Amino acid sequence: MDEIKNSFHVLIENKNWKEIKQQLNTLEPLHIAGIIEMLEKADAVVFFRLLPRVLAKETFQHLSHDEQEDIIEGLATNRNQIASLLNDLDPDDRTAFFEELPGKVSQRLVQMLSKEEREIATRLLGYPEDSIGRLMTPEYVAIKPYFTVEQALDHIRKFGHDSETLNVIYVVTDQWKLIDDIRIKELILASPEQVISSMTDNRFVALNAYDDQEIAVKVFQDQDRVALPVVDTDGTLLGIVTVDDVMDVAEEESTEDFQKFGGTGGLDLSYTRSSLLELVKKRAGWLTVLFFGEMMTASAMGFFEQEISKAVVLALFVPLIISSGGNSGSQAASLIIRSLALDELKLRNWWYVMKKEVLSGLLLGSILGIVGFLRILIWQQAGFYDYGEHWPWISASVSLSLIFIVLWGTLSGSMIPFVLKRAGLDPATASAPFVATLVDVTGLVIYFTIAALFLGGKLL
Repeated sequence: MDEIKNSFHVLIENKNWKEIKQQLNTLEPLHIAGIIEMLEKADAVVFFRLLPRVLAKETFQHLSHDEQEDIIEGLATNRNQIASLLNDLDPDDRTAFFEELPGKVSQRLVQMLSKEEREIATRLLGYPEDSIGRLMTPEYVAIKPYFTVEQALDHIRKFGHDSETLNVIYVVTDQWKLIDDIRIKELILASPEQVISSMTDNRFVALNAYDDQEIAVKVFQDQDRVALPVVDTDGTLLGIVTVDDVMDVAEEESTEDFQKFGGTGGLDLSYTRSSLLELVKKRAGWLTVLFFGEMMTASAMGFFEQEISKAVVLALFVPLIISSGGNSGSQAASLIIRSLALDELKLRNWWYVMKKEVLSGLLLGSILGIVGFLRILIWQQAGFYDYGEHWPWISASVSLSLIFIVLWGTLSGSMIPFVLKRAGLDPATASAPFVATLVDVTGLVIYFTIAALFLGGKLL
């Protein structure tokens, strides 16, 4: 790809526009988009200007939002070219582009559209943010139930050129109420004289324009379709949503969940487009909350100050103890959050999860407890470190503490997402840092309590 990038850069420097156009006509839009994203911004704009109208539209739809914004900015001096590009874009892709821009910029670009396209854009942007209405396109083909197959195919030939997809044809009443959907294969194979109503069974899956986009993702996953109709509350067909747009939503939702799980608020823009202040703002809140949480760790240490002063050796194992609990909690939280997101688990499954995680926590804690015991034993016997005459009791304290702390971390990490979901909050906010901080504080209490039981009357 670097060779391609360099070759096009040389052609642009030499202003060999004819050669560039000839090469572009041999490439697919997705390939061209990949080349544009590798070029410098100035070269990318020049490169895009040379694309034929249809190829420019298809290539633009494959670009990332950041690249799309750069292209529009680079074309600012050519208002006609911007207007032509925006008018040619599929309505759903254009809406997705507009809603990521600042309000004033979107309004200015909407005004460049033709009257017909402006009405479509305004209507789609009028739906609530993150609703399915923002994803849909009005470019589809619908037929009437009293059409014959021959009439339906003639209708498709006449109006299907601008349709987003022709895999599925929608059957509607004269009032545009959705009756059914028919795969194009069924129409092609049917007798020309057959009436469409005889091919319908009134069984179809439709999305509501006002529902959240996450619902569309789940429905597409369940139905395995390339497109689904979108209706209003009265069942009137408004448009369709295609699988490529839903895949983009799924990617955005996954990215937001990952950011939240890392203890960061979801970024409105990509990392590269987010300003320094925006990044600090999204991260500062959680860091402050976690800092106050960790202050409780210092308080817990202070509470056991007397025990530590008598047996300093106990402090050596504090990082080992609390990190093990935090790690086990983070593991459990990540597994449960992902399962909840995929609908593998429901709220009613909390008891099943708890029983499973109790056994997992005990087994994992026992494994680490044995490793911790062997570590102290080997270091003591090999002379790497002298833990004193009471080393067996110290190793027992560490081992048993690891069992209980890992068990507690596993239970905390698995149950907190359920609690958050029950409260109507996003389970992804049960971030790894949050779970780790919680287990740090409680882990210290467990550790020093067990140590006091084993070493009381000996070291303590």
